[in-house]
Amino acid sequence: MAKNGKTGSKSVTVKQATLDLLRAFGITKVFGNPGSTELPFLSDWPDDIDYVLALQEASAVGMADGYAQATRNAGFVNLHSAAGVGNALGNIYTAHRNQTPLVITAGQQARSILPLQAFLYAERASEFPRPYVKYSVEPARPEDVPAAIARAYYTAMQPPCGPTFVSIPIDDWTHATPPVEARRVSREIGPELDAMKALAAALAIAKHPALVVGPGVDRAGAVDLMVRVAEKAKASVWVSPFSARCSFPERHPQFAGFLHASPAQLSDALREHDLVVVIGAPVFTFHVEGHAAIFDGGATIFQITDDPDAAAVTPSGTSIIATMKPALTALLDLLPESQRAAPKGRTLPPAPQAADPLPVEFLLHALSQAMPEGASLVEEVPSHRPAMQKFLPMPGQDSFYTMSSGGLGYSLPAAVGMALGKPKQRTVCLIGDGSAMYSIQALWTAAQRKLPLTIVVINNSGYGAMRSFSQVMQVRNVPGLELPGIDFVRLAEGMGCHAVRVSKAAELGAALKRGMTFEGTSLVEVVVDSAVPVLYGQKH
Repeated sequence: MAKNGKTGSKSVTVKQATLDLLRAFGITKVFGNPGSTELPFLSDWPDDIDYVLALQEASAVGMADGYAQATRNAGFVNLHSAAGVGNALGNIYTAHRNQTPLVITAGQQARSILPLQAFLYAERASEFPRPYVKYSVEPARPEDVPAAIARAYYTAMQPPCGPTFVSIPIDDWTHATPPVEARRVSREIGPELDAMKALAAALAIAKHPALVVGPGVDRAGAVDLMVRVAEKAKASVWVSPFSARCSFPERHPQFAGFLHASPAQLSDALREHDLVVVIGAPVFTFHVEGHAAIFDGGATIFQITDDPDAAAVTPSGTSIIATMKPALTALLDLLPESQRAAPKGRTLPPAPQAADPLPVEFLLHALSQAMPEGASLVEEVPSHRPAMQKFLPMPGQDSFYTMSSGGLGYSLPAAVGMALGKPKQRTVCLIGDGSAMYSIQALWTAAQRKLPLTIVVINNSGYGAMRSFSQVMQVRNVPGLELPGIDFVRLAEGMGCHAVRVSKAAELGAALKRGMTFEGTSLVEVVVDSAVPVLYGQKH
């Protein structure tokens, strides 16, 4: 790696310069679904870079997202022109909300025929994925492509991380260009010392402080630091609404629980706290409207975030812009030993009883017992998330992943990418029957590669979250909520996976054990009680 960042003088092809950059960035996999405008890039593909074939572009982006989160390096995705980018947009949006670093390239028609609105061309290609990419460009000249890809990588990896986009005409790859040397770009941002001193002082005098931890802590690999800060401060620890990662061990004695996405219910949960410190999360993510009493001034609010936009929209309190490790390290050093009594955390409910039809709570508790040590859970069961949070507590760093966007079709391909990034550990995908059908083709990639992946499909024959919301909103006779007749075992077997269906509680333990130890990819379909879950216990 060049120290001065200068490019060499000997010309290579745009393709060769790009591949050399990927190697320098430590990118060893490219995710994609090939099309004609990408063939010059894909021709004579090198042996040292693994091309991961997805059967649809949304799955390609989801896989790259999961892989990037597992490896903490940017995922590289190659899409097919405008149609492919269109197919992928939902998961590009999810990557944006997940703050996952991705470098997304897409083919474009030849420059010579672009003025003729050629077949498969993209008009204003760089505008298509905006505003959900941090940087988007179609380079003015072929020789500018490698530098654009380098910039896309540095931008994607700079906190707050996110996807970037480069549109590349089909005839650019064979042009000559000087090689571009990879550079070192630092990524940590230190906090303002005076602001950290003010936060430490506020924690020292608070009577009942709360720390609200969000996905930014886990993304930064700072969960152990977070635990040390919480223990020194003797503060209660809550999880921010819709957190996509596990940033605090959920069996820790100071763990208080999960904040609701309802303004009133969140405010109720935090009512007894005189100081609220939000770390690695927005202040706050709501899903329904209502009065947020938390902002009425009863509690002092601080925020630590690496996202200036999140700081700018925070309605109350003091925001400190910094990355998690330097901020938490500084806070740990500044905090005095607290004389407060350690707060009591939540009490987990007793193990649910077996029954038929199978209660989802019984399934989730059984899954918590069956998952091997070190396994990662990738989740997309929005209608069962409250039950999951009670009966499937996560251990902390790098153990839990879901989508921040609310858009379905992410977690199955993301679990495939996660398994690619963690080949020596088990990845478990917990997904609903409705969610699974958005990206079911991702099973094929997992089966072809014999990945250590177990998919648990919770089949309640419909969109459970929508059933719940229809009750909360007191609307009736909503069409399109029922999904009868989907056979996930036959679907999985048709794509090369081992699969089994469970409909009785007595069958569950053995099926999960087999699925967790299967050499390769296994799917366990669990038919559960179709009772409508309660997502919002009270209406505000």
